[in-house]
Amino acid sequence: MKHSNRYSNNFEKIDRNKEYTLAEAAELLLSLDNVKFDETVELAINLGVDPKHADQLVRGTVALPNGTGKDVKVLVFAKGEQASAAEEAGADFVGADDMVEKVKSGWTGMDVVIAAPDMMGEVGKLGKILGPRGLMPNPKTGTVTMEVARAVKEVKAGKIEFRVEKSGIIHNSIGKKSFEKEKIVENAKVLLGALLRAKPQAAKGTYLKKVTLTSSMGPGLKIDKSSFSE
Repeated sequence: MKHSNRYSNNFEKIDRNKEYTLAEAAELLLSLDNVKFDETVELAINLGVDPKHADQLVRGTVALPNGTGKDVKVLVFAKGEQASAAEEAGADFVGADDMVEKVKSGWTGMDVVIAAPDMMGEVGKLGKILGPRGLMPNPKTGTVTMEVARAVKEVKAGKIEFRVEKSGIIHNSIGKKSFEKEKIVENAKVLLGALLRAKPQAAKGTYLKKVTLTSSMGPGLKIDKSSFSE
């Protein structure tokens, strides 16, 4: 397989065997040759859990201090005053039965779904569409709430959800390559701190097994786990 000159040049700049500190990895990642769009910067964390067991699921939310750099499209299922409040708070799509029908028809042009509690009877029928995409509203993550306006503002400001995949890995966007190094590092530390606090009691052995920092089109950089607290 033949790679582009940009990919080859970037690959030569990294040490595949080295574990970088967060600051080193962020600085190196941002110095690599760019593509024509603003790449997303991601953390991939391999956890020592077995998600097949309910008591080893790792899921939660965290507010990234610098946001993700992405324009998050928010859909709110609400009626009356709550619908008006959601619109004022900056929700991209707001509705009740009309939006339920739109999603039923296959539309999924949103990144986050928030619902008022009195809408969950109808929203629950969308499980087969929203569930596999990780979009189903849930009280535990604050996406089923009476305070829809506050929930919209939090998501728009950088609140993200993390959830372990079947393979035991968590992938989350923590910024863009246009970010300053310090903002990438700060977001990474906040996410990793949230994951440590979310460690299930049933998890045995090493919890954070491997952490990798990468960008959409860039190579992965292994992170020295002892650098999180620096």
